[in-house]
Amino acid sequence: MSFKSYLFLILFLPLVWFQQEEPTTVYLIGDSTMADYSGDYDKDKDYMKTRYPLMGWGQVFQENMSKERLQPLSHIIKSDSVIVDDRARGGRSTRTFFEEGRWSSVYKNLQKGDLVLMQFGHNDAAENKPERFVTVEGYKEYLRLYVNQTCQKEAVPVILTPVSRNYPWEDGKLGNVHGEYYTAAVEVAKELDVHLVDLTQRSMDHFTEKGKDYVTENYFMNFGPGIYEAYPDGSSDNTHFQPEGARAVAQLVYEGLLDLKD
Repeated sequence: MSFKSYLFLILFLPLVWFQQEEPTTVYLIGDSTMADYSGDYDKDKDYMKTRYPLMGWGQVFQENMSKERLQPLSHIIKSDSVIVDDRARGGRSTRTFFEEGRWSSVYKNLQKGDLVLMQFGHNDAAENKPERFVTVEGYKEYLRLYVNQTCQKEAVPVILTPVSRNYPWEDGKLGNVHGEYYTAAVEVAKELDVHLVDLTQRSMDHFTEKGKDYVTENYFMNFGPGIYEAYPDGSSDNTHFQPEGARAVAQLVYEGLLDLKD
């Protein structure tokens, strides 16, 4: 080997060996069931004093992105590290998330190979709250917008059907409360030929398996007075999650991403 070849190996190979791969960013866009209430969600408030044990599943999704857990996701995530960027916000529908500029902030930063997990529907369906309500057709149009603009950036869109609420129960089995909005999300994913994680069905099945009493007490925000500082009078909430419920749903989403390889 010539002197010049040796010099090349000495000077440049270390740069190759130590060059680190850019992490993939997984953006989460959606509503309160996905949101991260810690950190900057309420900058002027102490999460442990004013929100806990309220927890969206996106708040703990980073736990599923360890190097070992990423390896089986190589069909959809091409790097060996991930940063979860949770942009979900309570009370947002597909329309208000867009109108408030939250989507434009994500779109501006999207890079090739990033993922966008989108889960809406809870607030879109709120006919009694016109400030957030979106018709089924409007809901589909906004999903199309998010999908198409994600693809423009050569990023990967993943539509999630809405996570189940803790009702309606009948004969020990949890039913689907999301109606046409569930169907609409499935239809848009099929129409645009993009990834779908059927979180509605996965969560209904999992909650049914655990049983109504168990998920009511351990997954959802149901507890008596005097237990948590943020809820001196207790809580009766069958939409939002306690930490165990948030982690269970985050696991269901991870399993849904695994199954996309099929």
